[in-house]
Amino acid sequence: MQQAKWLIPLTIIVLLLGVDSFFIVDETEQVVITQLGKPVGEPIREAGLHFKLPLIQKAHFFEKRILKWDGNPTQIPTRDKKYIWVDTTARWRIKDPLLFLKRVGTIRTALSRLDGIIDSVVRDHVADSLLVELVRSEGWEKAGKSLIESGTVDYKILSLIQEKSAEEPLTIKKGREKITREMVADAARLMPEMGIELLDIRIKRINYVESVQKKVFERMISERKRIAAQYRSEGEGEKAVILGKMKKELAKIRSEAYKQSQKIRGDADAKATRIYAEAYSKNPKFYDFYRSLEVYNNFTNPNAIFVFSTKTEAFQYLQGAE
Repeated sequence: MQQAKWLIPLTIIVLLLGVDSFFIVDETEQVVITQLGKPVGEPIREAGLHFKLPLIQKAHFFEKRILKWDGNPTQIPTRDKKYIWVDTTARWRIKDPLLFLKRVGTIRTALSRLDGIIDSVVRDHVADSLLVELVRSEGWEKAGKSLIESGTVDYKILSLIQEKSAEEPLTIKKGREKITREMVADAARLMPEMGIELLDIRIKRINYVESVQKKVFERMISERKRIAAQYRSEGEGEKAVILGKMKKELAKIRSEAYKQSQKIRGDADAKATRIYAEAYSKNPKFYDFYRSLEVYNNFTNPNAIFVFSTKTEAFQYLQGAE
């Protein structure tokens, strides 16, 4: 009974020490072992089950995957004195976990260090660049020209704006892509001493400050209205040309139709006259009699009184026929 009393606590202690001696490294992790606060051995980058001394050694896990850094939008003046808000993001990873543990320690501390480094580099490059260089990439003219030639509506409007704009240069020698590559190069020089590798810096959004934004929008609206008015004017001109052609064609068709109808009517009248003449010439007396009957039939007018002599030719057939 006395041995069993010591055996149970001893078993529990051994189990606890065994659990603390082994640890699992995931494929997305890398581990640095420290003994009494000091790193020992090389970083562990292989996934699987690993061993360390219990109690006196500790495993520090770090991400092996690419990590994200998002900066706070910052108000920065460009080289051409345009005040803009710049929102940037970056991608980085822990390249040397041992050095990272010594110089930085945690991910939160690393993000804080990146805030100071990347924000400073972004501010320097934005202040040294024109606004048009920050919003466009070098070589955009060739692509824009191809889209304009293809008839894309947005790029037609863009071409009209460029023709009238005297502020923005038409040739971009240094665009956003090149500027961001220079940002990465400058910021990456300070990263190796922290065990960090900077992979990329991107500008997520560029916007005018509120004091300038309203004026810019008003100018954009005015420019769009001017372009719309130009399109409407050209459309009205085309409309007038089309209507003129239509009226001309319509008048021509009507004239030809009227000429054809008059010709047909004239031919018909001539044919009818010839038929009537041939018919009437066969019996002139019957024609006179027929015409007199027509006069009798139409001789009605309630608002008039006609006085004729009984010897009038019109009544010769009423007096008796010979």
